[in-house]
Amino acid sequence: MVNNPFPWRNLLEGQVSRLCVHDLSSGETRVVYETTLGAAEAPNWTSDGNWLVFNLNGELYRVQVAGGDTTKIKSGLELANNDHLLDPDGFHVYTSQNDGHIYRVPLDGGEPTRVTSEDDGLVARYLHGVSPDGTFLAHVGGPELATLAPYNIYKLNLQTGETTQLTHTVKRHDGAEFSPDGQWIYFNSERNSTIIGHCQLFRMRTDGTSVEQLTFDERVNWFPHISPDERHLAYLSFEPGTNGHPANVPAQIVITDDLLAAHPITRIDVFGGQGTINVPSWSPDSTQFAFADYPVLAADKPPVL
Repeated sequence: MVNNPFPWRNLLEGQVSRLCVHDLSSGETRVVYETTLGAAEAPNWTSDGNWLVFNLNGELYRVQVAGGDTTKIKSGLELANNDHLLDPDGFHVYTSQNDGHIYRVPLDGGEPTRVTSEDDGLVARYLHGVSPDGTFLAHVGGPELATLAPYNIYKLNLQTGETTQLTHTVKRHDGAEFSPDGQWIYFNSERNSTIIGHCQLFRMRTDGTSVEQLTFDERVNWFPHISPDERHLAYLSFEPGTNGHPANVPAQIVITDDLLAAHPITRIDVFGGQGTINVPSWSPDSTQFAFADYPVLAADKPPVL
């Protein structure tokens, strides 16, 4: 284990970190968890629909969707960032760590297993997708940790350990996620932009072919997430001119009624960005969507612990 070169994200004065759940049918959003102890980021839904997994101050936790106390996922790892997701087996979670590697950890806690290799030619590996059959991971990777470097998309075969590079450009890629049918990888990229930082949404076949651009607007769009029933796409949309996916900015979560991002039906205003929906956030039954928000509260409101 290396010393953590990345200070954990501190909240602003008067800021609170919230994990929220939005119900598609009612249009209502409720808060599941609040804290002022740090930035709770990137909620994933467990396969039984009862828990949200998130990272906070370098460690993984879970909290009941109905609300309640948090439970730390004890693994001995203390470098967790906001790139983590559930294994389709329902009993493990994959987590990117700020040492540049990806690990598999029992959801109830236990000994972690590193699944990435020093021999793949990468220094940084940030996890975003696992295939529906649990045999492949999709991640972005590059020669530097935590920078705006031109990361490309890679596919890791968990059975053989082989890593395959799927994109080969000097433009930024991120958010690589498998579709529920296992036929596509959705992602965001600057690959067709002449403006630095202007990411749009794309998809490609899982072998890296048949790249299609999905969004073409002036906003900066990141992290496409497909609902398990393949009826909706949710993504994070920043204001025009945004470079990267910064924290503490006005943004929107856009939900569409198709997988080509052509028909938005819901826009949820958030104050956040980094940590809001970096990883898959849909409930197993596709009726709800989880996200993190970081509002700055009135000075007279007491802190949440």
